[in-house]
This record gives sequence, C-alpha cells and structure tokens, in this order.
Amino acid sequence: MSLFSSIQLANNALRAQQIGIQVVGQNIANANTPGYIREQVNFSPAETQRVGNLLLGLGVRVDGIVQKIDTFLQARLRDAASDRSGAETQEKTYLQLESIVGELSDTDLSTSLNDFFASVAEVLNQPESPTVRNLAALQGKTLTSDINRLVSRVRDIRKDLNERVKALADDVNRLLEEIRTLNVRITEIEGGSTSSSDAVGLRDQREVALSKLSELIDVKIVEQTSGAVNVFSGGDFLVFEGTTKQVEVSLDTDRALSIATLRIADTDSPLIASSGELYGLYTARDDVLGGFIDQIDDFASTLAFEFNRIFSSGQGLSGYQQLTSEFAVDDVTAPLDAAGLKFTPENGLFQILVYNKQTGLTQTTDIRVDLNGLDNDTSLADLAAAIDAVDGISATVTPDRQLTITSDSTNQDFAFAADTSGVLAALGINTFFSGTTAQDISVSDTILDDPTKFAASDSGIGQGTGNAVLLAGFLDRPLDSQSGATLTELYDRLTGSVTQGSAVAQAVADGFRSFEQTLEGQQLAVSGVSLDEEAVRLITYQRTFQAAARYISTLSDLLDLLVNL
Repeated sequence: MSLFSSIQLANNALRAQQIGIQVVGQNIANANTPGYIREQVNFSPAETQRVGNLLLGLGVRVDGIVQKIDTFLQARLRDAASDRSGAETQEKTYLQLESIVGELSDTDLSTSLNDFFASVAEVLNQPESPTVRNLAALQGKTLTSDINRLVSRVRDIRKDLNERVKALADDVNRLLEEIRTLNVRITEIEGGSTSSSDAVGLRDQREVALSKLSELIDVKIVEQTSGAVNVFSGGDFLVFEGTTKQVEVSLDTDRALSIATLRIADTDSPLIASSGELYGLYTARDDVLGGFIDQIDDFASTLAFEFNRIFSSGQGLSGYQQLTSEFAVDDVTAPLDAAGLKFTPENGLFQILVYNKQTGLTQTTDIRVDLNGLDNDTSLADLAAAIDAVDGISATVTPDRQLTITSDSTNQDFAFAADTSGVLAALGINTFFSGTTAQDISVSDTILDDPTKFAASDSGIGQGTGNAVLLAGFLDRPLDSQSGATLTELYDRLTGSVTQGSAVAQAVADGFRSFEQTLEGQQLAVSGVSLDEEAVRLITYQRTFQAAARYISTLSDLLDLLVNL
C-alpha cells in the first residue's frame, strides 16, 4: 500500500466521522420534533486491496443512514391510537349526555316529574278550584317542555357528530393523497434498494400521516420492498404504491336525521369502521345518542298513553260540547287495533255520560269496543255509529279520518268514564297529554284553554276526586305495557343507562390511553432521541475524526520526508 492509498484511507475515515457528526446533529436538532424517528449511520469495512500476498483494508465505508424503528411496535402503536381515538369520542359524547340529562341537579327531569305529580295531588286538596287545576296543567306543560328540550339538545349533538362524519371524508382523502405522494418520492429516492439510505425525512412525514390516518379509521399498513406502503381498510386497499382510492359521503335516514356514512368511491362499499374516530362517531351517534333518543321516546310515549288511559276515564268540573280526536286512522273501516294508530287499543268498553244541565240528570251508555280478533271487529266507522246512536250527542268521521263528537243541545254536556279498552287514549279523546314522542309531547290545548276539563272526578261531572287519586299515584303504578315496571323505574333505567354507559366509556378510554402510553414509552426507547446518548456518540465521532486527522498529518510528514530524500 502506498502513502497515497493510506491518505485515501484516512480520507474515508474523516468523511465517515463527519457524516456521523452530521447525523448526531440532526438527531439533537429534532429531539423535540413530533413524529421524528432517530437516525443512525451504518458503517462497514471498506473493500480490501491486495499487496503482494497481503490483503489490506481501505478503512471504513458508510453504507447508509437509516431510521431506528421497530415496525411491529409501530403497527401496534397505530392500532392503539386508533382504539384510543374511538373510545375518547364515545367518552366525550357520554360526558355531554350526562351534562344534558343533569340528574341530581335542580333542573333535571325527575324534578319536573315530581313537581307535576305534586301539583296533581294538590287538586285533591282543592277539587273545586279551577286555579289549582290550571296550575297542574301548567306544571304538565313545564314537564313536557323539559322533555322536548332534553331530546332537542340530544338531537343537536347527534347532528354535530353527523357533520363531523361528513368532514372526516375530506381529512381521510387528504391523508391518503399525502401518503400516495410520499410513496412516490420515497421510491424514487431509495430506488427500491434495501441497502441504501432511507429517505428519512420523507419517511418521518409519511409515518406522521399514517398515524393521523389510523386515528381516523382502522387501517392495516404493509410496507413493500420498494419502500412504498400499501394501506388497507378491511378487504379494500386505499393506497397501493402510487395509486389511491377516494372515500365519499353516503346519506341515509335514521331517527329523523339524514345520517352520513363513508364509502369507497370506486367500489361503493362501506368503509369498515371497527376502531378510530370514525367508529367512535358512528357508535356515539347511532348507539349512544340514538339509543338514548329511543329510550326517552319510549318514556314519553309511555307517560302520555298510560297517563291518558287513566285521565280519559275521568270527568272534569265541566263537560264537553264538542270534541275531536287528536289522532287519525289510516282506514276508517279497518279494526282499530290495525288502523295505524300509534297506541293500540284492546278489547273492552267505555262509557259516555250525557249530563243535562237543566235537570241535573246524567245518562250513562256503554260503548263496546270489539277487538277480539274475530269477525266484526270495531272500526272507527263502527265506533262513530255506536256513539251517534246515544241520545243527546252526534258522532261523525271527518275527511281527515278523525272522530268528532258533538252535543245536540247547549243544555247538555258529555263526558267519558270507565274505559277498559284504551281506545280514548289511543284516539286522543278526553286526554291530558298530546303527542306520541319526546319531540312532540305536550299538554292538550283543550286542558290549557279550559282547566275545568281536568278529569279529577270518577263519579260524574264535577263529582268526586277518585280519578285524581289514581293520577297522583301514577308515578308508582305498575304498568302492564312495561311488564309491571313503574314510570319511576323507567326513568331510573333511562338515567342509569347514561351513568353506567359513561362510567364504562371512561374506563375503556382510560385503559386504551394507558396502553398507548406504554407502547409510546417502548417506541421512544427504540426511536426516540436521547440527548445523553447523542452526546456520547458526538464525542466518539469527534475523537475518531481527530485521530484520522492526526493520521493524515503523520502521513504528510512521511511524504515530505520521502520527497526530501
């Protein structure tokens, strides 16, 4: 080996250590950069040179600059981030729902319920007072307004989550395009060779994009020998080498809301959502909030129908001159239990009381409702004919398929009693509550306009308070339609499901957060920058550089000596 070869060897050493110092500086500069993966210089002995029978080394060679990364750990970390993102979305939704329900506060629904039934009980103390009955009607209006407001706020949150689903499509498409572009650039730079340097800066950017994408949707990442990554969702690819598939928003209707779902545009197949923010949004919108809306609707409809069943069998301080049913049927000739009514009547009967205000006499007539499933089941037309046959009143079916009852004389009022069929409540005749869901439940305008129609009596118009006793105890009355559960129990189930669901969601989110933090710690141990370790490497490279420089200086002295001989 000549002196010039030795100088070349020293030059290789200087260049290698200089590259090492530059990589250490890059690591130190990005110690706090989010998503940065520590870089490392790979050294190997340079090729040998034969001198006579000897093989002499030519120093050191830099094979490449690569990222220190555990790909398996990185994949687990992306999955953990996806699980955590979905769980946190549900957790936040439950916290909002808990805040809206506001149980144990002064504005919760249970307070309105108790206030309403307390006002009904007050009618027992002053049955002759229209003012007390008016207060009960107004308190009922407050209760229904609170129910309306509660479900309206839940629907607003559901709409907000739905809008976030729509916005997610743009975020997913942007990240997919970013990954595709980086795939192309990385492949061009690395050339598909596994022994060359990684396109470290571009790989960092791509890993950040992949991490963000995994927080949005559940994806699987497969790296190719070319350096590109393929991104899969379920059985469909979203990114394949330098190509990508876009996602689009598809609309459908659920619980009176035009809900959005994401689909793959090319195949029109749904974007699989088993974790990630998209899964959390779907679950929060459709299961958490949608389920709560179903529960509050069931609670409101049970309150309206079951309370009305009792109320409609009572009489107020005054009777009716004319009354039209709230609900219409689909077919006036169809049996009432198959005529499209929201609430289904059953086989039984009710009484019509015709009160003569001049003589003070009351005529009572039984109206049978035949719904035993055999021939000649009662239809709305049949019911109108039966009522019309009662002396002193007339009954007709309106063009809108509603039932109208009219007194034949201003000296006669009519009322109702002893309904065992539930047909009065099903049609909306002589009822307190109107509406069928939490969105539209209210107090009948008839009661609000004339509180004397509040049906506290059970012995005739203005006589007795037996019906008010039943109404006041309604909260704790076992309900056949709810398998013997009381309204109080239904409300407890409603609030309990929210509280329990929130506790579970928080526990699950905490678990995923802890697991992700554990993986992040492991990932930092492999890919994170330690300033202490980098300082040691810097000193090592510095000393090696100095030794190589001293070696060159010695070779220079020898060369001068040789020239001067």
